[in-house]
Formats: sequence, C-alpha cells, structure tokens
Amino acid sequence: MVAFSVIDGEGKKIHVQVARKLARDILSSNLQEGEKLPSELELCQMFGISRTALRESTKLLSAKGLITSKPKVGTRVRQRRHWHFLDPQLLEWIQDLEDTKPFLAQFLGLRKAIEPEACALAALNATIEQRKELSIAFQAMTKAANRFDYPAWTTNDHLFHQVIFLSTGNQFYIPFANILTTIFRQFIDQSAEGGRFCIEEHRAIYDGIMSGNPRQAKLASQRLLHDSNQRLANQS
Repeated sequence: MVAFSVIDGEGKKIHVQVARKLARDILSSNLQEGEKLPSELELCQMFGISRTALRESTKLLSAKGLITSKPKVGTRVRQRRHWHFLDPQLLEWIQDLEDTKPFLAQFLGLRKAIEPEACALAALNATIEQRKELSIAFQAMTKAANRFDYPAWTTNDHLFHQVIFLSTGNQFYIPFANILTTIFRQFIDQSAEGGRFCIEEHRAIYDGIMSGNPRQAKLASQRLLHDSNQRLANQS
C-alpha cells in the first residue's frame, strides 16, 4: 500500500495538493495501471481532508486521464495511453518526480519528430518582427554561452525555440510554444549542464531561418537534436 501523508492547509488549494500527490504516485508507478485506490473514507482519513475536497481531487485527476471512477466499483488508475501528457498542470507535476529523466528522454523523441519541420516552416513564414525576436534571443544565447551563464542560457534558449514555433504559420505548433514551457525549460537546463551549449548548431538554425532557407534550418535542427548533442539521449 502506498503511504499517503496528511495535507496541510497552506499554499495551494487542498484538493489540488491531494491531486498532485496522487498524480506523483501514478506517474512514478507507485500506483500501477489498473490498481484500485483506497476507498473515499480511507483516503479522507489518510490525507486528513473532507469528502468534498477529495471528490474535487478525483475530478481533477479524471480530467487528466489518470484515473476512472465508477459507482460501487471504486477508483482505479487508467492505462498510460489515456493520460493527457500535454496538459500543462500534468507537466508541472512531472517535474515533482524524483526521476524525470525517462520523461525528458521521451520529450526529446517528440522534439526530434516535430522541431526540424517547425524550423523549416519558420524559415518560410517568419514575419519581420519574429525574425527580430529570434535575433535578440540568439544574441543573448551567444553572450550566455560565452559567460557560461546557465540561467541566462536556459531563458533565452527557450525563447529562441518558442519564437520558432510561433513563426511556423501553423496554429497547431502554438501549444509547443506555450503549453510545454515548463518541461522545455527543464530539458534545456539539464541538457546544457556541463558546458555543452551547442551554440554553432543553434547558429546554423538561426542562419537558415534568417536567410529563408528551410532545408538548412531543418538539417541544422536535426543536428542539434542528434543524440550526440543531448545529455539525456541515453538516459532513461
């Protein structure tokens, strides 16, 4: 049985705190797919909360695809294929895990699938204002890399890629500029650790977009995301 702790009344709303703790156990596989959660009464006693607060928590988790509840049957953890991994709050909860590397490694796989094409589209569709924003971000990245300033690199590398997604001219790329902000920042921070900023790979992407060369931008993005340039590629 997973050990649950009593929730204090400070900080975030109690039902959100409870949902976060349960989500953490689900995401880390302490609660397995298909496993039945304790009864409402048991959970209320374990967390020291009311049934109303608990039901708000389970509604939140159900909306994210993590659990399913049925009358007289109880509440069970849903299969992973139902989990809403692009939900911004769920992404925040993933950051709470002791070991985030498996999720970050899978995120790298997602980046490899969509980001090179986003760079190619940005080379074709970026507005003058977006190209200015990209230029400002790249200049700040260069300064950060020269100074080994990790916080500044993380901030501006994220901004660099955010501008690229917003410059595609395709609205379906917008969530990758906004919703994934939290996990993207964490990914950049960890992959840059140790001084490997990949500034030349970013420069090639930048040059391809600024010159309107989609092929160059796409190939440069593929090089940036190659396993040899990513600390997390072989960690799972």
